[in-house]
Amino acid sequence: MVNPVYQNLDVRGTPVRFMRAGKGAPLVLLRGDDASEGWRSYMDALAQSYDVIAPEHPGFGGAPKPEWLDCVADMANFYLDLLDTLGLKDVRLMGLGLGGWIAAEMAMRAKGCIANLTLVDAAGMKVAGANGIDLFLVTEEQGILDKFADPSAGKAEQEYKLTAESEDTRIANQMVISQMAWSPRWHDPNLRKWLHRVDAPTLIVWGAQDRIFPAAHAHEWQKLIKNSRVEIIESSGHTPYIEKADAFVKAVSKFLNAERVPA
Repeated sequence: MVNPVYQNLDVRGTPVRFMRAGKGAPLVLLRGDDASEGWRSYMDALAQSYDVIAPEHPGFGGAPKPEWLDCVADMANFYLDLLDTLGLKDVRLMGLGLGGWIAAEMAMRAKGCIANLTLVDAAGMKVAGANGIDLFLVTEEQGILDKFADPSAGKAEQEYKLTAESEDTRIANQMVISQMAWSPRWHDPNLRKWLHRVDAPTLIVWGAQDRIFPAAHAHEWQKLIKNSRVEIIESSGHTPYIEKADAFVKAVSKFLNAERVPA
């Protein structure tokens, strides 16, 4: 396992904490509701070829919610400021779940700045006839199980996540997520109008058995983003990067290497 370095940075008056490890071209990884958690095996695998930068979302991890944070678009603009502060250009940008929604909003705004974009079971879209489980309407325990195709993998994730030590942080994180994604539920009806602005080569990765955002969402993203393609991970739910980490890393590495330019 790679040992990530934990760094703190001030971005226009907002502190941000992030994990960083590996070498090569920078890969900015935006996580979802797990953005306060530690280094995972899929990050370790990606760090063999890339300088992986995984920030903790503002307002997560026990930090106070910034006054400016009202919606996902605010988070996207903040992360563009973060890229400027770090001096990063031609960024490989990957977003998971909620992080995928943020990443898509960034790519819409930063034409020419993003070298390539990877969206993994991304929130942000409402697709007719493809409604999934509403995580706001189930218990935390059930919500974790619902993210996995394999119940035993869901149980293992429960044991990993649901600790007494992390309870306060999880509750605070959920309050921030609720403010961004409660109404309308997990999507922005205006998003699809502007996805034509994404000009970076895009890989859309989806778990075949995603019950939160069914796989029809992947194909809807593909329709709206030019120069994009879909990779379906079989026998996986909403978190293929955990449930099928090897297949996930293989799929995204092939894409990232094909689009790679010297660091």
